[in-house]
Amino acid sequence: MFGKGLIKGLQITWREMLAQKVTVQYPDEQIPLPDRYHGRFELDADKCIACMLCANACPNKVIQIERTRVGKKQYLTKYVMRIEYCMFCGLCVESCNQDALRFSKVFNMNQYFRSRVRLTLADRPAPAEEPAEEAGSEQEAKKKAPAPKKPAGAGSEAAAGKS
Repeated sequence: MFGKGLIKGLQITWREMLAQKVTVQYPDEQIPLPDRYHGRFELDADKCIACMLCANACPNKVIQIERTRVGKKQYLTKYVMRIEYCMFCGLCVESCNQDALRFSKVFNMNQYFRSRVRLTLADRPAPAEEPAEEAGSEQEAKKKAPAPKKPAGAGSEAAAGKS
């Protein structure tokens, strides 16, 4: 009774002892992560149009977005993620139609203090009105203003002089 169980247990022990080791010495070596790994979030703030699709797609309402309207455009001013409540489901990344939000391969996101857990991806002031828009409005004003009309006689004299 004890012999069969002991022999079977030793077989498993010897098989595992002779198998190839899979332990990685973490700080010195890192295992390759798959392309679809859900790590830390990255935001390209220049691509983001502050459409709020990612915030609405999040089931835990982790994403807080502040935006400012300048002229006809809206700009992202603040983008904060409360990572302590995030499930890393990826719905926010999938819903971003500008590909501004994506996952990175950084997985070491531990923090000692709870106040540092929140991830602020963008915090910038709204831009002032762009000079290109002002120049465009001046050009539009010129187009709307009627062009000075030439006297009616000037056109007929030139025609008469050619004949």
